[in-house]
Amino acid sequence: MARRAVSGLSGGGRRVALDVWLLLQATASATAAWLVARYVFDHPAPYFAPITAMVALTANLGERGLHAIRLLQGVLLGLLVGQLVLALLGEGPGTMALAVFVSLATARALRSAQIVVVQAAVSSILVVALGDQANGVQRLVDALTGAGIALVFSQLLFPPEPLALLRRAETAALDAIAGGLTTLADAIDRDDDSLAQQAVGELREVLDHLLELRRVGRTNTRVTRRVLMWRAKVVVREKENAEHLDLLGASCLMFARLVASAGSDTRERLQEPVRGLTAVIASLADGLDDRDTRQRAADRSLELATRITAEAGPADTDRAFLAYSLRTVATDVVTFAGVDLADVLEAIRTGALDRRVPPATMPPGRLHRWAGRLMGRLLGRPERLRGGARRSPSRSGTSKGRS
Repeated sequence: MARRAVSGLSGGGRRVALDVWLLLQATASATAAWLVARYVFDHPAPYFAPITAMVALTANLGERGLHAIRLLQGVLLGLLVGQLVLALLGEGPGTMALAVFVSLATARALRSAQIVVVQAAVSSILVVALGDQANGVQRLVDALTGAGIALVFSQLLFPPEPLALLRRAETAALDAIAGGLTTLADAIDRDDDSLAQQAVGELREVLDHLLELRRVGRTNTRVTRRVLMWRAKVVVREKENAEHLDLLGASCLMFARLVASAGSDTRERLQEPVRGLTAVIASLADGLDDRDTRQRAADRSLELATRITAEAGPADTDRAFLAYSLRTVATDVVTFAGVDLADVLEAIRTGALDRRVPPATMPPGRLHRWAGRLMGRLLGRPERLRGGARRSPSRSGTSKGRS
């Protein structure tokens, strides 16, 4: 229900709602961990449990389960080192320094992730600061409780959705590209060189969003191993499309740099196609899940690409150079929408796009048939949902392999 409510909001509203939703999950996990440690295990001050759960649930989406495991590793290492140092040296001025150093050095020697290194040091600090060796087992139970609660929240109650993670990163990148192109179109309209340089800077910042997109792609590679096969295929296909955003971001940046260095008479005729492509990219950002939106974006981009090519003029002019650069942007948009690059190039030559954009999700009919076959097997009925037809009892009774 919460996800459906979030999906109905605008882009900015969705981001705010998602942030609030994730904060509520982190709060609930920390509270649940504290309650379990306090009232189930009867620990008077179970600080490790809520800290571990809360920190794990504030990690990036798709990495929260892995974060919980790494936090547990760090806590266990820090508890062990802290307890050993206290047992050997007791409470003293050098105990804290030695505990922190040994924790950090051991985590580094094991080539642990940064969160493991930090958590090991923090845990050893807490152990030495409290100075109570008798509570070592209690702290271990608290750490296990916090990590366990975090895994329940991140893997069972609110598991990661690979396609949603990818779409969110794609939307952010597309919004940034559309914003940079809007500034560029304004610069062309006003013949403002400083505004054109500002557009170059905005499009250069798109690289940060593309880095985030790559990180999400790597995370999804791990996550898709645990999802249904048909969902994994959808995610892999969308990941391949998302990789074209790298090319789109690079071509937009190159085009903006060329516009910023061109003369007024050369770039003035590009305002309309730039605004057209900006509208196309903005529509993609708002409708990545919609096949019709992707198809319209591909068709509109192809139309702009062919028209730009036709109006380019002699190949050795600056205007033609800009036109071909803008055509590259349009080509990258069509490719990102889901059309194979070879088909895009052929469509530009012929002026017609024969290939259709593939569906963004599993076709309903295919899912319907799959569900029908599964229910038929579970109920022991040889029903097949093909065009709404059902095999008659007389035929099923005489089917091959049935008595």
